Amino acid sequence: MASPFSPASAPAASPALFATSTSRPLFLTAATAAISARIPSRRGFRRGRFTVCNVAAPSATEQDTKAKAAKESQRPVYPFPAIVGQDEMKLCLLLNVIDPKIGGVMIMGDRGTGKSTTVRSLVDLLPDISVVVGDPFNSDPYDPEVMGPEVRNRVLNGDTLPVTTTKITMVDLPLGATEDRVCGTIDIEKALTEGVKAFEPGLLAKANRGILYVDEVNLLDDHLVDVLLDSAASGWNTVEREGISISHPARFILIGSGNPEEGELRPQLLDRFGMHAQVGTVRDAELRVKIVEERARFDRDPKSFRQSYLDEQEKLQEQITSARSNLGSVQLDHELRVKISKVCAELNVDGLRGDIVTNRAAKALAALKGRDTVTVEDIATVIPNCLRHRLRKDPLESIDSGLLVVEKFYEVFG
Repeated sequence: MASPFSPASAPAASPALFATSTSRPLFLTAATAAISARIPSRRGFRRGRFTVCNVAAPSATEQDTKAKAAKESQRPVYPFPAIVGQDEMKLCLLLNVIDPKIGGVMIMGDRGTGKSTTVRSLVDLLPDISVVVGDPFNSDPYDPEVMGPEVRNRVLNGDTLPVTTTKITMVDLPLGATEDRVCGTIDIEKALTEGVKAFEPGLLAKANRGILYVDEVNLLDDHLVDVLLDSAASGWNTVEREGISISHPARFILIGSGNPEEGELRPQLLDRFGMHAQVGTVRDAELRVKIVEERARFDRDPKSFRQSYLDEQEKLQEQITSARSNLGSVQLDHELRVKISKVCAELNVDGLRGDIVTNRAAKALAALKGRDTVTVEDIATVIPNCLRHRLRKDPLESIDSGLLVVEKFYEVFG
C-alpha cells in the first residue's frame, strides 16, 4: 500500500541531490544549496538538517490496480461471522475497530482456540480511511497529528494533496523481526558516497493509522518490546543513525495474542493494551463438532465457504460503519462516569487508563447496538475486559481477576 510520491509532487530541489534510482525508499535532500554544500561526497561528512522527500510514485490508478491484484492473490481468510463462540474476544475486537482510541486488545488463552484466526479474519471488516497518495506513512490529509514529515511540509507550503481511500492496514509483527525492520533504517553508505539520505520505512510506518498484530506477544524479545512501548506511548517513531534523525507518526491499534502457560507479559506492555480478552477451550461437545465441520468446509472450498457468509459479513460491515459515524453523538451520564471511576479506585487500579478505556468502550458498545445513550448493561459488559489486566497480581489469590471486577461493579452499581 505504501509507495513513494511522484517527482512532480516533490518539492523543488537541485537535480544533483536526487538519486537516479526509482526504487521505493524515501529520500532526504538538502533544503537549500547552502546545506548541500556542507555534504562532500566522501570526506568530511558533516551533520546537517534535512527534509524527507520522496522520489517516484505510481498514480492512484496504478495503486488501485496493485491493491486489487494483491487482494486477489492473498490467501483466503476465514470469515469473521463464521467463528463459533469466543464472543468476548470478538466483541473486544469490534469495539476497537469502532473506536481505535480504546487502545487495542490483549487476547490470552489456551492454544488452538482460534485467537490468531479471529484476529486475521478482522481484515475483511476494516473500514476505509482517507490517505495521501504515495505516502508510506498512511498520512491523514486532514489531521496534522498523523501526517508524515513531507506531507506536513507540503501542507505548510500550500500544496494540494492527492487523496485516495484505502482499507485500514493490518501488519503482522514476526517474533524474529530485527529492530531495523520494525523501526526502519537509514542507508549510511548512500549518505557518505552520494550525499543522499535514503530512509526505508519499517513495520511501524506501515502500521500507522492501522493495526499492529503480534502473535505470541509474550515471547517477543525485550528490545522489540521497548520499541513498541516507546511508539505506543508517544505515537511517534524516531530513528537515530550516525547523527541523522528521522521521526514519523506511528499511531496504531496494538493487538496481541498468547498462551499464559508460555510466559507472562511485562506489566508495562500489558498496560498499553486497552482491553484484555480471556479465551477458553469450548467444552460443549455439539459446539466442538460444529467448529470442526465448519473448518473442514472452509479447507475443502474456501471461496464458496466465504461466499456463504457474504451477507452476514456485509451486514456486520454496515453495522460497524454506522457505529463509527454515530460514535461522537453517544452520551454517557455523569453519574455513570463517577461510578466507573469509583470501581477503578476501589480496585486500586494504577493510573487513569482504566477509567478512560471503560468510558470509551461503553460508548462504542452503545454505538454498535444503535443507541445514543450508554446504559448500565453496556458498562457491565465491557468493564471486566477493561480492568482485568490492570489489577495488581496477588500470588495467593485464587479467584480470577475478572470476577473481582464483576463483584466490585455490582457492589458499586447496585
